[in-house]
Amino acid sequence: MDTGSHESMSFREGIDRMVDRASLAIGLNPETAKVIQACNAVIQLKFPVGIDGNVEVFTGWWAIHSAHRLPAKGGLRFAPLVNQDETEGLAALMSYKCAIADIPFGGAKGGLLINPGDYTEDQLRKIVRQFTMELARRDFINPATNVPAPDFGTSSREMAWIADTYKALFPDDVNRDACVTGKPLNRGGVPGRTEATGKGVQYALQEFFRHAERVADAGLSDGLSSQRIVIQGLGNVGYHAAKYLAEEDGSTIIAIIERDGVVVNEDGLNVHDVRQYLAETGGLKGFPAGNYSAQGEQALEMECDILIPAALESQVHAGNAMRIKAKLIVEAANGPVTYQADEILRERGITILPDIFVNAGGVTVSYFEWTRNLSHMRFGRLQRGLDELRGMNYLAALESLTGKQTPENLRREIMRGANELDLIRSGLDDTMRMAFRDIVEMLRHHPNISDYRTAAYAIAINKMAQSYYELGLAEPL
Repeated sequence: MDTGSHESMSFREGIDRMVDRASLAIGLNPETAKVIQACNAVIQLKFPVGIDGNVEVFTGWWAIHSAHRLPAKGGLRFAPLVNQDETEGLAALMSYKCAIADIPFGGAKGGLLINPGDYTEDQLRKIVRQFTMELARRDFINPATNVPAPDFGTSSREMAWIADTYKALFPDDVNRDACVTGKPLNRGGVPGRTEATGKGVQYALQEFFRHAERVADAGLSDGLSSQRIVIQGLGNVGYHAAKYLAEEDGSTIIAIIERDGVVVNEDGLNVHDVRQYLAETGGLKGFPAGNYSAQGEQALEMECDILIPAALESQVHAGNAMRIKAKLIVEAANGPVTYQADEILRERGITILPDIFVNAGGVTVSYFEWTRNLSHMRFGRLQRGLDELRGMNYLAALESLTGKQTPENLRREIMRGANELDLIRSGLDDTMRMAFRDIVEMLRHHPNISDYRTAAYAIAINKMAQSYYELGLAEPL
């Protein structure tokens, strides 16, 4: 996949330019803008690990963009192209994302320069444990200050290894489970975390389509069930977003782009089947229920209603932005549209729902997991039985007043108390809904702002500026 070779600025510089644009639109003091943009701290670690009798030296980073609220929260990325600029840029995105979603975290990001596929599970466990120890020695992992989560190349497995290592280092820390989120369920994780970012993409689109005037402004019509969607990336985020949009909203997934190319079916792809084929063969070539092409990047330019880049950053860039034909771009990945491409697409009138809003589902449910770990109690434990009793009483009153028996399926639903997954998804849905409505309000009431990205950044930097002002680090708004 192209990572933005057509651009004249780095990934982090592009994010800073987007912040500059929003700061100018709302008249933010330039000195305050500098405070907001600055990366508070970044550490580079080089550490040796013995692998099959040889010693390899690994390089990793942890960047804290903002500590105006603690802990600083961010994903831990394992990839062969990780670097400090990318890590700092992604940490900045996390700060703005948390502000948009009203999550009381600062922004951080971690990265390890590694291709996980080159190592066995035992070797990876050894590398992760050593990386965790290096971070912990410098207090760059702690339930109160720095809390990693899964990202590209990592999963609940790596988070369990991190949590186990931290527990061994700090056995007396009663809140040790909260040192990392995205853990397996039996290790302090919460249901719904794995699919949280993809589910958040679905909730973001559902809320967008509740605003008929916004849908019309994007050149779209009807509801989600009428939309033809192209997905780039069938990893954790892309898979769950595509799956829920197809199965629950009736959208048609006409193309799926992966590393080795693209598979297309204008009548709609079965997302589960594509994912299973990808897992079995390592690629899309030969998938029987679609037409394969090795030209995956060109598929970004297909005719479609909605394009969802859910892979890596800088996939839509100055070199292809003029050829994008989607009416709506939904940024499920971090930074998939570069600053220069964003300028081109805005000029062309193509609507973009920005990453700092769309993919906030992961950090939202991470917040739920972190608070659950601190409370040492599952969600719903105190009120579920009460909810069930209230449902029984409501049902008995209804049947007494009507003299009719309630159908069994409806009876079960009324009497059922909300379980932990119900509560987490309710909270995620509410977060995405309210965040979009805040963005719409910013667009309505600020004449200098006409696009969703600038509106989202304006909200985020307003909130951060207020926090810095309260700390005496910035001038009043």
